[in-house]
Parts: sequence; structure tokens; C-alpha cells
Amino acid sequence: MNVIANVVPTLTDDRRAGLPSWTYFNQELLEVEKQELFRKCWQLACHVSDVPMPGDYQCFDIVGERAIIVRGKDDKVRAFHNVCRHRGSRVVAEQKGRCKSAIVCPFHGWSFNLDGTLRAVPQAKTFPKLDPVQHGLVPLEFEIWHGFVFVRFIKSDQPSVATLMAAQEGLIRHYRLEDVKPYTGVKCQDLPVNWKAVRDVDNEGYHVPVAHPALNDLYGSHYFDFAVRFGVSRSEGQFNEGQSRYWSVKNYKKVLPPMKHLPEELQKTWFYYGLFPNLVLMLYPDLIGFYQEYPVAIDKTVQRFAYYALDDDRREVRASRYLARRIDEITGAEDTQLIIWSWESMQSSGFKGMILSDLEAGVRNYHDALRQVLPVTSLDRQPSEGTVATLNASLRQATPNPWRTD
Repeated sequence: MNVIANVVPTLTDDRRAGLPSWTYFNQELLEVEKQELFRKCWQLACHVSDVPMPGDYQCFDIVGERAIIVRGKDDKVRAFHNVCRHRGSRVVAEQKGRCKSAIVCPFHGWSFNLDGTLRAVPQAKTFPKLDPVQHGLVPLEFEIWHGFVFVRFIKSDQPSVATLMAAQEGLIRHYRLEDVKPYTGVKCQDLPVNWKAVRDVDNEGYHVPVAHPALNDLYGSHYFDFAVRFGVSRSEGQFNEGQSRYWSVKNYKKVLPPMKHLPEELQKTWFYYGLFPNLVLMLYPDLIGFYQEYPVAIDKTVQRFAYYALDDDRREVRASRYLARRIDEITGAEDTQLIIWSWESMQSSGFKGMILSDLEAGVRNYHDALRQVLPVTSLDRQPSEGTVATLNASLRQATPNPWRTD
């Protein structure tokens, strides 16, 4: 296995404080975050297997944007804005479904071919002449990486997903991500917190021994965080040797069979890849998954997640996948409580800021990334009302492009 050395340095004393608390409550900053992080950075929308047949579609809504991923009659997967060219209505209302031969807007019945071109308009004589391409659905920039469909609403300096993840190809190729099929479908849950509070908890494993007994029982003795490059991180947990205490962990390790597509060194390891600003890809021997969060309001976040798997009807594989998800569900519930407590701390007059351990360098690394993309977050004091966006733009001009690879 190509193990990458941990390149996160030991933190000096001036690198142990997190973001200032004002960054979790400022509405103007939230609007800048929506633009710079969630519209300009790649967002995972679905997997091509979520739209297996011509006419199948999957929608993805985030920070006021609406995407539709659809498979055409030519079997090609495309991405469009889920916006009718007539009055801006959603052209499909459900999050997932199938169009028989065309996409028909539920507002006035404008119809579009599965390749996005305009097909027909009711009472067409009441309109000027409409061009099928010019007045078709607006294409959305997208990239298919190992079967996962990423979209970007505004072009930016962020490299392609393939470029970002290039150094990890030697490991990732073993998982046959292109061939996986939906195991759970895409699901969402609401969290009553600022979205950054989720990242603060998720970006370090220092809390695993205390806060996640089952996860610690699975791999706590061999858990490592790695900084791979700007915008990409990796964590891995190699299964503990010996007998486990928790029922789910003990039986998971017992029933998990060898997976023929994986080399020996990957048979007993869980990997997590972080892709800035809000995605985690999970690679388990028997399951693949992702989770991502995005803001709805200062104090409301949506966490979106799904699992995928290769075709394997073995009884022991079905059991191991059930147990892996059970461990994740236990861990997720524990993390939700930690996230809420972390968010509450930002509102307390008794909280004077973080003091990060060297084992929490992942949090600092992530905060540093935010400071590079959003340099206004480097300011200890909240800017004057009405100045956050312009001040950030001014500071950004003096900040080197963090995505440069030369």
C-alpha cells in the first residue's frame, strides 16, 4: 500500500487557535461562503449508477442552486440547472425519478429533450421564435470521477477532481468505484448548527478514544490522519488485533470475508478522504459511501449521505455491510451530539477559543484552508456591517492562489 507520510507539522503555539467565533454567526460571511466555497468548488451530486437508465434523473439542491443529473437516450450522463427557460420553475419536482421521453416543466408544460434541448412549447405562436439549443436547459459544469458525478455552479481556480486526487489513484483504483451500485440511496438530515461546526468535529481523530467507543474498538490503536495536498486529506483506521468488546465490532470483524478485488493490505482498513470544502468519501472493504454538509442558515445545516456497494450476494457480505452501517450509525449519533455542543460553545461567554493538540492538526489545516480562500476569516474582530464581502475580495487579491500546483 502506498502510505503517504503525515505532512501535518507539529503545531507551534501560535497555530493552536481556531477560527474566531464571529465567523460562525455572521450572515454576510455566510453569503460569501455560499459563493466562494459551495458554488465555486466541486460538489458531489450522485453516482452514475443513481441514474442507470435513459430518462433517470437525480436532483441536487445546495445554497439556492438546483442541479439535475440525467441520463440521455444516448446513454450519456449530463448535468443541467434544474431551471425552466420560461419562468425559472423546477423542471422536475422530485429529488429522483424517471422521465419517459422528455423533461416536462410542471408549471406551463414546456418540454425538453433528455439532452437538454428545447422540445416543445404550448401555444408556441404566442412566443417569438425559440432556438432549441439557446432556449434549452442551461448546461452545468460537471466531472465524472470514478463514476461519481461532481458539479460546479461557477467556474473557479480549483483543479479538476481527477487532478486533486491524482496522487491517490494507486490506492483508490482497487475499489472499483465505477462499478458500485446504490446501497441506501441518497439521504439527508438537518443539524441545528453552523456548517463549520460539523467540519470542526469531523476533521480530527483525537476524540475517537473517548467519544466513539465502538469505533475505537474497531481501529482506535491504528488510526492516522494525513494531509495529502491543499484541499485533500486522508484518514485511515487499520483494524485492531485481538478480541473486540462491542457486539457490532466483534461480529463485523468476524463475518467480514476477504474481498477479491482488494489486495491484502486493504482488507482490514477503513479509509476516509476529505475533499475541500465539505466532502468525505468513505472506502471500506465491503462498502463505499460519502457524506457532505452545506448551510441553509447560520444555525441550520443539511448533511447529505449515501452508501454504495459492488454486487456481492454472499451471506457474510450482507451481514458485514449491515454491521458496518450500524457502527457508522452509532458513531454518527455520537458526532451529532458533539457537533451541537461545539456549536453551543461558540455562543458562550465562557469560551475563549480553541487550544488544539498536535493530534488536531487536521482542524488547523482545514481552518488554514478557509483562511486562504476566505482571508477575511483571519481577522480576530468582526468587520463592520456591510463590509465583509468587499473586505474579503480585497484581501483575496493579495493572497496567493491556494490551488496552484507548480
